[in-house]
Amino acid sequence: MNLINEMSLSFPSKSSNEAFARSAVSAFVIGLDPTVAELSDIKTAVSEAVTNCIVHGYRRESGTVYINGKIYENNKVVIKIRDKGCGIADIEKAMEPLFTTAPEEDRAGLGFAVMQSFCDKVKVKSTVGKGTAVTLEKVISSDRFLSRGR
Repeated sequence: MNLINEMSLSFPSKSSNEAFARSAVSAFVIGLDPTVAELSDIKTAVSEAVTNCIVHGYRRESGTVYINGKIYENNKVVIKIRDKGCGIADIEKAMEPLFTTAPEEDRAGLGFAVMQSFCDKVKVKSTVGKGTAVTLEKVISSDRFLSRGR
């Protein structure tokens, strides 16, 4: 599949930057002419992934959140959100609905479930002590713009 466009950004792991990440990714995919629902799905999934980096990956410590976005032909959007935080020891357990590593912060443990419900595919890779990468994939239904080289 041919790569059509790509973007990268990084920012400090501050809660206030979650909205920035959501907006930046939205601006990146808006040229595909997504429906309101598709754009909302992407924004919600990105918001959950970034929040996971901030809350669980860095656990009240400063760090950097990295986002790489790619658009492929046929309107396939791939967004990779990663941190260099504590990592996840048991990815399968972490992806179970209602599991959280921060119950004292009233976390619902639904982040990965939300990502999965709004994306076509979610991949998680993690190494304890080195960080976590979440890759979100979604195909935008529109046939306009980038898939035809405009």
